[in-house]
Amino acid sequence: MDTGKLTRFMERIWDDDIVPALTDYIRIPNKSPAFDPEWAAHGHMEKAVALFADWARARLGALPGASLEIVHLEGRTPLIFIDVPGNGPGKVLLYGHLDKQPEMAGWADGTGPWTPVLKDGKLYGRGGADDGYAMFASLSALLALTEQNIARPHCVIVIEACEESGSTDLPAYIDHLADRIGTPSLVVCLDSGCGDYERLWLTTSLRGIAMGTLTVRVLGEGVHSGDASGIVPSSFRIARSLVSRIEDEASGAIKLPGLHVQIPPGRIEQAKQSATVLGDAIFTKMPFAGTTKPMAGDLPELVLNRTWRPQLAITGMAGYPAPENAGNVLLPFTTLKLSMRLPPTCDAQAAVTAMKETLETVHPYGAEVVFDAEGGQSGWNAPPLAPWLERAVQRASQDHFGNPPAYMGEGGSIPFMAMLGEKFPGTQFVVTGVLGPHSNAHGPNEFLHLAMARKVSAAIASILAAYCDEGPR
Repeated sequence: MDTGKLTRFMERIWDDDIVPALTDYIRIPNKSPAFDPEWAAHGHMEKAVALFADWARARLGALPGASLEIVHLEGRTPLIFIDVPGNGPGKVLLYGHLDKQPEMAGWADGTGPWTPVLKDGKLYGRGGADDGYAMFASLSALLALTEQNIARPHCVIVIEACEESGSTDLPAYIDHLADRIGTPSLVVCLDSGCGDYERLWLTTSLRGIAMGTLTVRVLGEGVHSGDASGIVPSSFRIARSLVSRIEDEASGAIKLPGLHVQIPPGRIEQAKQSATVLGDAIFTKMPFAGTTKPMAGDLPELVLNRTWRPQLAITGMAGYPAPENAGNVLLPFTTLKLSMRLPPTCDAQAAVTAMKETLETVHPYGAEVVFDAEGGQSGWNAPPLAPWLERAVQRASQDHFGNPPAYMGEGGSIPFMAMLGEKFPGTQFVVTGVLGPHSNAHGPNEFLHLAMARKVSAAIASILAAYCDEGPR
């Protein structure tokens, strides 16, 4: 592998071909079905899929025998399946998604979720980094190998359109395509994060999630607060007390024993190493308001809090008017959306059950209390890297970033990883991504760090080349 030639290839294809395509993609408001139930009627998802497919088809001619199919299963979001025959041993699956999170408020002036802006080497807009770049990075890696006449394994690329809704459509597609996917010995997922933009980061674990809405109702309708307060209990106060059954309001620690796991010693050691690499950037990357401080002063503990411990977020609230419209009324109900991040090896369904039983047992004042569990998704803990892959990752990071790789768990979820981990227990995984400091996936001002994207693409090309040279046989 000529590293200089590979770098120049990536600079050229990203600047000339990929960035223009991603710019057009950002303009498409193809929100995931969970955020746009009428996605099929609106047609945005099909438009995004067509953009991706057209770009890929125009370049598959350089990969002999390659084919692309847009697969439609009735009632489900579409999926792009690209099959690239190999001229070397083995089979590799590369994964990404193209559906998007909703808009969110707070975008900087001149930017917006559907308004692509290229500034200071970053492409702002929804979906570029999470995870629209993945198909382009995967294909550019294969094209780079072809340019240098380097052997590549048989590769299949899967780009789904339901990841931000929990990948609910994906299992059906994986079963439908099982014969064509086969049993890959390596899975490459480009939907993860990075601690900084100075090295290749491998994700070693992903947290799961348990979700639901807690509703406390005390009245059939709102009543003047001067008349009702002191007689009718506040639904908010009851809801707050119920949440305190599962979370310590002073420390944020989760009280339910079943939501905790024993953290593997190796992951604790990796947390210490990541803390050494990142230093205060572990928390300074967060847009803290005022004098707000992180939940712990010990940096490795912050890493473990984010990756191996359960944590609760209240992500939505209903039953309340905007402050400017709030009269003196004791409101009839409070609804809270609970999002519980779970340790990678915690059973999600058991966690949901524990939350429901804890919240619905013994209602204060006899109030009407319902926890509507939306379900859960278990996390994922990566298998140890095979020696050949560990060497390949080390070389790829050193060659393209000038630094050794780093390893750290991620606090979010990628449902596909847990699914594949169960389906292919002997498979190796390279889970990485471009979502680094301030890239703000799911929030305002999401951006794709273009230099990082080019280097990740080059690193994947190097790892695929190493797969053929010294990988599994």
